[in-house]
Amino acid sequence: MLSTRALNRATLARQLLLDRADLPVLDAVAHLGGLQAQEPQEPFTGLWSRLADFDPASLSGLLLDRRVVRTHLMRRTVHLVPTDDVLAWRSRFDPMLRQRLLGVYRRDLEGVDLDELAAAGAQLLAEGPPRTMAEVGRLLAVRWPGPGPRVLGETVVTVLVPTVQLPPRGVWGATGGVRVQPLETWAGRPVEKGTDQVGETLVRRYLAAFGPAATADLRAWCGLAGLPAAVAAVRAELVSFRDERRRELLDLPDAPRPDPDTPAPVRFLPAFDNAILGYDDRSRIVDDAHRGLSVAGERAVLVDGRVAGLWTVTAGTVDVAPLRRFSRADRAAVAEEGRRLAAFLSGGESSRVRVTASPR
Repeated sequence: MLSTRALNRATLARQLLLDRADLPVLDAVAHLGGLQAQEPQEPFTGLWSRLADFDPASLSGLLLDRRVVRTHLMRRTVHLVPTDDVLAWRSRFDPMLRQRLLGVYRRDLEGVDLDELAAAGAQLLAEGPPRTMAEVGRLLAVRWPGPGPRVLGETVVTVLVPTVQLPPRGVWGATGGVRVQPLETWAGRPVEKGTDQVGETLVRRYLAAFGPAATADLRAWCGLAGLPAAVAAVRAELVSFRDERRRELLDLPDAPRPDPDTPAPVRFLPAFDNAILGYDDRSRIVDDAHRGLSVAGERAVLVDGRVAGLWTVTAGTVDVAPLRRFSRADRAAVAEEGRRLAAFLSGGESSRVRVTASPR
Protein backbone atom coordinates (compact mmCIF):
# COMPACT_ATOMS: atom_id res chain seq x y z
CA MET A 1 0.00 0.00 0.00
CA LEU A 2 1.22 3.47 -0.89
CA SER A 3 0.08 6.35 1.27
CA THR A 4 -1.26 9.57 -0.25
CA ARG A 5 1.93 11.30 0.80
CA ALA A 6 4.06 8.62 -0.88
CA LEU A 7 2.04 9.07 -4.08
CA ASN A 8 2.50 12.81 -3.80
CA ARG A 9 6.27 12.53 -3.66
CA ALA A 10 6.28 10.07 -6.57
CA THR A 11 4.18 12.48 -8.63
CA LEU A 12 6.47 15.40 -7.82
CA ALA A 13 9.52 13.37 -8.83
CA ARG A 14 7.97 12.19 -12.12
CA GLN A 15 6.68 15.69 -12.90
CA LEU A 16 10.14 17.23 -12.31
CA LEU A 17 8.72 19.26 -9.41
CA LEU A 18 10.78 17.77 -6.61
CA ASP A 19 14.08 18.96 -8.08
CA ARG A 20 14.47 21.14 -11.15
CA ALA A 21 15.83 18.85 -13.84
CA ASP A 22 18.87 19.46 -16.01
CA LEU A 23 17.16 18.31 -19.21
CA PRO A 24 16.92 19.69 -22.75
CA VAL A 25 13.54 21.34 -23.23
CA LEU A 26 12.43 18.90 -25.93
CA ASP A 27 13.26 15.94 -23.70
CA ALA A 28 11.28 17.48 -20.85
CA VAL A 29 8.20 18.08 -23.01
CA ALA A 30 8.42 14.50 -24.29
CA HIS A 31 8.88 13.06 -20.80
CA LEU A 32 5.81 14.94 -19.54
CA GLY A 33 3.69 13.58 -22.39
CA GLY A 34 3.13 17.09 -23.64
CA LEU A 35 2.01 20.23 -21.84
CA GLN A 36 -1.54 21.48 -21.53
CA ALA A 37 -1.48 24.66 -23.59
CA GLN A 38 -4.85 26.22 -24.35
CA GLU A 39 -3.45 29.35 -22.65
CA PRO A 40 -0.47 29.94 -24.96
CA GLN A 41 2.01 31.41 -22.45
CA GLU A 42 1.32 28.98 -19.60
CA PRO A 43 3.71 26.19 -20.71
CA PHE A 44 6.63 28.55 -20.17
CA THR A 45 5.80 28.83 -16.47
CA GLY A 46 5.31 25.07 -16.30
CA LEU A 47 8.79 24.47 -17.65
CA TRP A 48 10.36 27.24 -15.57
CA SER A 49 9.10 25.44 -12.46
CA ARG A 50 10.55 22.15 -13.67
CA LEU A 51 13.87 22.85 -15.40
CA ALA A 52 17.13 24.31 -14.20
CA ASP A 53 18.10 27.53 -15.99
CA PHE A 54 15.10 27.38 -18.32
CA ASP A 55 15.37 29.83 -21.21
CA PRO A 56 11.96 30.58 -22.77
CA ALA A 57 13.64 31.22 -26.11
CA SER A 58 14.50 27.51 -26.28
CA LEU A 59 10.84 26.51 -26.27
CA SER A 60 9.96 29.23 -28.77
CA GLY A 61 12.74 27.93 -30.98
CA LEU A 62 11.32 24.42 -30.90
CA LEU A 63 7.97 25.79 -32.07
CA LEU A 64 9.53 27.82 -34.85
CA ASP A 65 11.71 24.86 -35.91
CA ARG A 66 8.59 22.62 -36.03
CA ARG A 67 9.97 20.19 -33.45
CA VAL A 68 7.03 20.78 -31.12
CA VAL A 69 3.51 21.72 -32.14
CA ARG A 70 0.35 23.09 -30.61
CA THR A 71 -2.51 20.75 -31.44
CA HIS A 72 -5.72 19.24 -30.10
CA LEU A 73 -4.93 15.84 -28.66
CA MET A 74 -5.44 14.60 -25.09
CA ARG A 75 -9.06 15.10 -23.98
CA ARG A 76 -9.62 17.21 -27.14
CA THR A 77 -7.74 20.08 -25.52
CA VAL A 78 -4.77 22.02 -26.88
CA HIS A 79 -1.44 20.48 -25.93
CA LEU A 80 2.14 21.34 -26.75
CA VAL A 81 3.62 18.04 -27.92
CA PRO A 82 6.79 16.91 -29.71
CA THR A 83 6.09 16.63 -33.43
CA ASP A 84 7.38 13.06 -33.56
CA ASP A 85 4.91 12.02 -30.87
CA VAL A 86 1.93 13.70 -32.53
CA LEU A 87 2.66 12.04 -35.86
CA ALA A 88 2.94 8.65 -34.15
CA TRP A 89 -0.07 9.02 -31.83
CA ARG A 90 -2.67 11.08 -33.67
CA SER A 91 -4.47 8.24 -35.47
CA ARG A 92 -4.93 6.41 -32.16
CA PHE A 93 -6.81 9.45 -30.83
CA ASP A 94 -9.18 9.86 -33.79
CA PRO A 95 -12.12 7.82 -32.42
CA MET A 96 -11.99 9.57 -29.05
CA LEU A 97 -11.83 13.00 -30.68
CA ARG A 98 -14.89 12.26 -32.80
CA GLN A 99 -16.79 10.82 -29.85
CA ARG A 100 -16.12 13.88 -27.70
CA LEU A 101 -17.06 16.22 -30.51
CA LEU A 102 -20.35 14.42 -31.10
CA GLY A 103 -21.06 14.54 -27.40
CA VAL A 104 -21.33 18.31 -27.85
CA TYR A 105 -22.53 18.76 -31.44
CA ARG A 106 -24.40 15.58 -32.36
CA ARG A 107 -27.65 17.42 -33.07
CA ASP A 108 -25.93 20.22 -34.98
CA LEU A 109 -24.17 17.69 -37.23
CA GLU A 110 -27.17 15.46 -37.81
CA GLY A 111 -27.32 14.55 -41.49
CA VAL A 112 -23.72 15.62 -42.17
CA ASP A 113 -21.43 12.89 -43.50
CA LEU A 114 -18.33 13.48 -41.38
CA ASP A 115 -16.06 11.68 -43.85
CA GLU A 116 -17.20 14.01 -46.63
CA LEU A 117 -16.76 17.01 -44.35
CA ALA A 118 -13.27 15.78 -43.41
CA ALA A 119 -12.28 15.43 -47.07
CA ALA A 120 -13.59 18.89 -47.92
CA GLY A 121 -11.89 20.41 -44.90
CA ALA A 122 -8.57 18.72 -45.70
CA GLN A 123 -8.69 19.97 -49.29
CA LEU A 124 -9.55 23.50 -48.16
CA LEU A 125 -6.68 23.62 -45.70
CA ALA A 126 -4.20 22.00 -48.07
CA GLU A 127 -4.88 24.30 -51.00
CA GLY A 128 -5.11 27.65 -49.27
CA PRO A 129 -3.03 29.72 -46.87
CA PRO A 130 -3.15 29.10 -43.10
CA ARG A 131 -6.67 29.91 -41.94
CA THR A 132 -8.58 30.72 -38.79
CA MET A 133 -11.25 28.39 -37.49
CA ALA A 134 -13.85 31.01 -38.38
CA GLU A 135 -12.63 31.21 -41.97
CA VAL A 136 -12.78 27.43 -42.34
CA GLY A 137 -16.32 27.40 -40.98
CA ARG A 138 -17.56 30.18 -43.26
CA LEU A 139 -16.14 28.55 -46.38
CA LEU A 140 -17.59 25.13 -45.55
CA ALA A 141 -20.99 26.60 -44.63
CA VAL A 142 -21.60 27.31 -48.31
CA ARG A 143 -21.96 23.53 -48.78
CA TRP A 144 -23.26 22.65 -45.30
CA PRO A 145 -25.35 25.61 -44.12
CA GLY A 146 -27.23 23.69 -41.44
CA PRO A 147 -24.68 23.35 -38.62
CA GLY A 148 -23.41 26.92 -38.93
CA PRO A 149 -19.85 28.18 -39.43
CA ARG A 150 -18.76 27.91 -35.80
CA VAL A 151 -19.64 24.22 -35.48
CA LEU A 152 -18.17 23.38 -38.89
CA GLY A 153 -14.92 25.20 -38.17
CA GLU A 154 -14.43 23.57 -34.79
CA THR A 155 -15.33 20.13 -36.14
CA VAL A 156 -12.79 20.27 -38.94
CA VAL A 157 -9.93 22.06 -37.18
CA THR A 158 -10.02 20.27 -33.83
CA VAL A 159 -11.08 16.77 -34.88
CA LEU A 160 -11.53 15.75 -38.51
CA VAL A 161 -8.27 17.15 -39.90
CA PRO A 162 -5.09 16.91 -37.80
CA THR A 163 -3.95 20.52 -37.62
CA VAL A 164 -1.41 22.64 -35.77
CA GLN A 165 -1.71 26.17 -34.45
CA LEU A 166 1.01 28.16 -36.15
CA PRO A 167 3.50 30.55 -34.58
CA PRO A 168 3.52 33.28 -33.40
CA ARG A 169 0.78 31.61 -31.34
CA GLY A 170 2.60 30.11 -28.36
CA VAL A 171 5.90 31.97 -28.87
CA TRP A 172 7.26 33.62 -25.71
CA GLY A 173 5.95 37.14 -25.31
CA ALA A 174 4.12 37.08 -28.64
CA THR A 175 0.45 37.65 -29.25
CA GLY A 176 -1.60 36.48 -32.15
CA GLY A 177 -4.78 34.73 -33.10
CA VAL A 178 -5.08 31.08 -33.98
CA ARG A 179 -4.26 30.20 -37.57
CA VAL A 180 -3.97 26.55 -38.50
CA GLN A 181 -2.36 24.35 -41.08
CA PRO A 182 -2.57 20.57 -41.60
CA LEU A 183 -0.15 18.72 -39.34
CA GLU A 184 1.30 16.80 -42.27
CA THR A 185 1.97 20.01 -44.21
CA TRP A 186 3.66 21.71 -41.26
CA ALA A 187 5.71 18.66 -40.30
CA GLY A 188 6.52 17.61 -43.86
CA ARG A 189 5.71 14.01 -42.94
CA PRO A 190 2.55 11.89 -42.89
CA VAL A 191 0.60 10.94 -39.81
CA GLU A 192 1.36 7.32 -38.99
CA LYS A 193 -1.33 4.65 -38.95
CA GLY A 194 -2.53 3.81 -35.45
CA THR A 195 -1.33 0.49 -34.05
CA ASP A 196 -1.66 -1.50 -30.82
CA GLN A 197 1.91 -0.49 -30.03
CA VAL A 198 0.84 3.15 -29.75
CA GLY A 199 -1.46 2.26 -26.87
CA GLU A 200 1.33 0.36 -25.15
CA THR A 201 3.65 3.33 -25.61
CA LEU A 202 1.06 5.64 -24.08
CA VAL A 203 0.76 3.39 -21.02
CA ARG A 204 4.53 3.36 -20.46
CA ARG A 205 4.93 7.08 -21.09
CA TYR A 206 2.06 7.95 -18.79
CA LEU A 207 3.42 5.88 -15.92
CA ALA A 208 6.89 7.37 -16.38
CA ALA A 209 5.48 10.87 -15.93
CA PHE A 210 2.49 10.28 -13.62
CA GLY A 211 2.78 6.89 -11.93
CA PRO A 212 2.02 5.01 -9.83
CA ALA A 213 -1.50 5.34 -11.19
CA ALA A 214 -4.75 3.51 -11.80
CA THR A 215 -6.15 2.79 -15.23
CA ALA A 216 -8.85 5.39 -14.49
CA ASP A 217 -6.08 7.97 -14.07
CA LEU A 218 -4.56 6.97 -17.42
CA ARG A 219 -7.96 7.42 -19.05
CA ALA A 220 -8.47 10.80 -17.39
CA TRP A 221 -5.13 12.02 -18.77
CA CYS A 222 -5.47 10.98 -22.38
CA GLY A 223 -9.24 10.66 -22.80
CA LEU A 224 -8.93 7.23 -24.41
CA ALA A 225 -11.31 4.59 -23.09
CA GLY A 226 -9.98 1.75 -25.24
CA LEU A 227 -6.67 1.00 -23.54
CA PRO A 228 -7.42 -2.19 -21.54
CA ALA A 229 -5.70 -4.30 -24.22
CA ALA A 230 -2.61 -2.09 -24.07
CA VAL A 231 -2.52 -2.31 -20.28
CA ALA A 232 -2.90 -6.09 -20.47
CA ALA A 233 -0.10 -6.32 -23.03
CA VAL A 234 2.42 -4.52 -20.80
CA ARG A 235 1.17 -5.68 -17.39
CA ALA A 236 3.94 -8.29 -17.06
CA GLU A 237 6.47 -5.42 -17.21
CA LEU A 238 4.79 -3.53 -14.38
CA VAL A 239 4.54 -3.62 -10.60
CA SER A 240 1.34 -2.97 -8.72
CA PHE A 241 0.36 -1.29 -5.46
CA ARG A 242 -2.80 -0.20 -3.65
CA ASP A 243 -3.61 3.32 -2.55
CA GLU A 244 -5.46 4.31 0.60
CA ARG A 245 -8.74 3.96 -1.29
CA ARG A 246 -7.80 0.38 -2.21
CA ARG A 247 -7.49 1.12 -5.92
CA GLU A 248 -4.91 -0.87 -7.84
CA LEU A 249 -2.04 1.30 -9.02
CA LEU A 250 0.36 0.25 -11.78
CA ASP A 251 3.91 1.46 -12.23
CA LEU A 252 7.19 0.94 -14.00
CA PRO A 253 9.45 -1.12 -11.72
CA ASP A 254 12.47 1.19 -11.79
CA ALA A 255 10.64 4.54 -11.72
CA PRO A 256 11.36 6.84 -8.76
CA ARG A 257 9.21 6.49 -5.66
CA PRO A 258 10.89 8.77 -3.11
CA ASP A 259 10.63 8.46 0.63
CA PRO A 260 7.38 10.12 1.74
CA ASP A 261 9.37 12.36 4.09
CA THR A 262 11.42 13.84 1.25
CA PRO A 263 11.17 17.65 1.50
CA ALA A 264 9.14 19.26 -1.30
CA PRO A 265 9.97 22.83 -2.36
CA VAL A 266 7.40 25.51 -3.16
CA ARG A 267 6.40 25.38 -6.81
CA PHE A 268 4.15 27.62 -8.92
CA LEU A 269 2.02 25.75 -11.47
CA PRO A 270 0.45 27.32 -14.56
CA ALA A 271 -3.21 27.14 -15.49
CA PHE A 272 -4.49 23.65 -16.35
CA ASP A 273 -1.22 21.95 -15.37
CA ASN A 274 -1.31 18.21 -15.98
CA ALA A 275 0.33 17.51 -12.62
CA ILE A 276 -3.21 18.10 -11.34
CA LEU A 277 -5.42 17.39 -14.36
CA GLY A 278 -3.60 14.17 -15.32
CA TYR A 279 -5.47 12.05 -12.76
CA ASP A 280 -8.98 10.84 -12.12
CA ASP A 281 -8.25 10.76 -8.38
CA ARG A 282 -6.36 14.00 -7.70
CA SER A 283 -6.25 13.59 -3.94
CA ARG A 284 -2.49 12.94 -4.09
CA ILE A 285 -1.91 16.62 -4.88
CA VAL A 286 -5.08 18.61 -4.19
CA ASP A 287 -7.76 18.41 -1.51
CA ASP A 288 -11.18 17.36 -2.75
CA ALA A 289 -12.56 20.73 -1.63
CA HIS A 290 -10.27 22.47 -4.13
CA ARG A 291 -10.42 19.92 -6.96
CA GLY A 292 -12.46 22.19 -9.25
CA LEU A 293 -9.97 25.05 -9.17
CA SER A 294 -7.67 23.41 -11.71
CA VAL A 295 -10.53 22.81 -14.14
CA ALA A 296 -11.47 26.49 -13.79
CA GLY A 297 -8.01 27.52 -14.93
CA GLU A 298 -6.73 28.76 -11.58
CA ARG A 299 -2.96 28.75 -11.16
CA ALA A 300 -1.84 26.76 -8.14
CA VAL A 301 0.93 27.15 -5.59
CA LEU A 302 2.31 23.93 -4.15
CA VAL A 303 3.46 24.02 -0.53
CA ASP A 304 4.84 20.76 0.85
CA GLY A 305 3.81 19.20 -2.45
CA ARG A 306 0.12 20.04 -2.28
CA VAL A 307 -2.10 22.79 -3.69
CA ALA A 308 -2.09 25.38 -0.90
CA GLY A 309 -2.72 28.66 -2.71
CA LEU A 310 -3.57 30.40 -5.97
CA TRP A 311 -1.56 32.99 -7.85
CA THR A 312 -2.06 35.70 -10.42
CA VAL A 313 0.06 38.50 -11.87
CA THR A 314 -0.98 42.16 -11.72
CA ALA A 315 1.27 44.90 -13.14
CA GLY A 316 4.39 42.79 -12.69
CA THR A 317 3.51 41.70 -9.15
CA VAL A 318 2.89 38.03 -8.35
CA ASP A 319 -0.13 37.88 -6.03
CA VAL A 320 -0.59 34.76 -3.91
CA ALA A 321 -3.86 33.94 -2.13
CA PRO A 322 -3.44 31.11 0.41
CA LEU A 323 -6.10 28.42 0.57
CA ARG A 324 -5.01 27.36 4.05
CA ARG A 325 -2.94 28.79 6.87
CA PHE A 326 0.69 29.39 5.98
CA SER A 327 3.31 29.06 8.67
CA ARG A 328 5.95 31.77 8.84
CA ALA A 329 8.36 29.45 7.03
CA ASP A 330 5.73 28.65 4.36
CA ARG A 331 5.08 32.34 3.77
CA ALA A 332 8.79 33.08 3.43
CA ALA A 333 9.35 30.21 1.00
CA VAL A 334 6.32 31.20 -1.11
CA ALA A 335 7.48 34.82 -1.21
CA GLU A 336 11.00 33.84 -2.26
CA GLU A 337 9.83 31.57 -5.09
CA GLY A 338 7.27 34.22 -6.07
CA ARG A 339 10.03 36.81 -6.43
CA ARG A 340 11.93 34.50 -8.75
CA LEU A 341 8.78 33.87 -10.78
CA ALA A 342 8.05 37.60 -11.05
CA ALA A 343 11.58 38.18 -12.35
CA PHE A 344 11.18 35.40 -14.91
CA LEU A 345 7.82 36.63 -16.18
CA SER A 346 8.96 40.26 -16.38
CA GLY A 347 12.34 39.60 -17.98
CA GLY A 348 14.08 40.81 -14.82
CA GLU A 349 12.17 44.08 -14.55
CA SER A 350 10.22 43.15 -11.42
CA SER A 351 10.62 40.86 -8.43
CA ARG A 352 7.53 42.02 -6.58
CA VAL A 353 5.38 39.48 -4.76
CA ARG A 354 2.40 39.96 -2.48
CA VAL A 355 1.12 37.14 -0.23
CA THR A 356 -2.28 37.91 1.23
CA ALA A 357 -3.43 36.87 4.68
CA SER A 358 -4.18 33.22 5.29
CA PRO A 359 -7.85 32.26 5.61
CA ARG A 360 -9.15 31.85 9.14
